Amino acid sequence: MTNQEFINKCKWRVSDYLNKLVGKEAACKPENVFVVWQAKALQNHKAMLAAPGRYNDKDYYFEFTYNGNLNETYMDVYTKDKNVLFKEARDGQDKNVYRSGQRY
Repeated sequence: MTNQEFINKCKWRVSDYLNKLVGKEAACKPENVFVVWQAKALQNHKAMLAAPGRYNDKDYYFEFTYNGNLNETYMDVYTKDKNVLFKEARDGQDKNVYRSGQRY
């Protein structure tokens, strides 16, 4: 499988997954899915993809692995848990806080 064939299949699978999730045929089109990172080693492929927008009030992130020995593709689906802000202090003081303002 070429890199482009692998990416095209991944984009279609992300689109199909999100459309079934929200129950709309064209909620996410394959051409709107983007590749965050990809790599190929020997006959294996790995890629991380995402789609713009929120689906069922969540952000989704997808990891695909193609095992060329077994001709199998695996999809892992992740959702964003939280967004943590790290303020980088110039004086060396730790000012890391959650977006809500609570220290952790």
